[in-house]
Amino acid sequence: MIPSIAGILLSGGGPVTGFEIKVAFLVVVVVLLGAFCWGTIEDWIKAAHGRNWPTVSAVIDIVSVAFIPDDVPSAKADLDNSYYLATLTYTYRNPEPQMGDYSKGFGSKEDAQSWADSYKGETIKVHVDPRDPTRSVLRDEDL
Repeated sequence: MIPSIAGILLSGGGPVTGFEIKVAFLVVVVVLLGAFCWGTIEDWIKAAHGRNWPTVSAVIDIVSVAFIPDDVPSAKADLDNSYYLATLTYTYRNPEPQMGDYSKGFGSKEDAQSWADSYKGETIKVHVDPRDPTRSVLRDEDL
């Protein structure tokens, strides 16, 4: 495949073969499929991450809300992808004191603050990496 790509790039303007068109089409399809499915792939990775790690008790000590502006300019004025990010910061011992966080996006500041405040001071279970106790994951289903 590498020689055919090199041949396309170095072909000096000669006629494009059917094979070259098929390879280019395949590359475009793979890129578009990856772009459209990225959210699903990301959700799957997040769901699998830390699933089999042991759990320890943790306490949510700090809650915060931050405004995340939409940095991508849009041709349509009504498309604003800004949001509020609520973050829960928790502490646990394994065996030394450790800290981790969990974040979730919201459309309004009030919703984000209300959600975050509802967890302040709560005891939860977090999954801790058995090879590195400084790494932990708070999974959606453990909230």
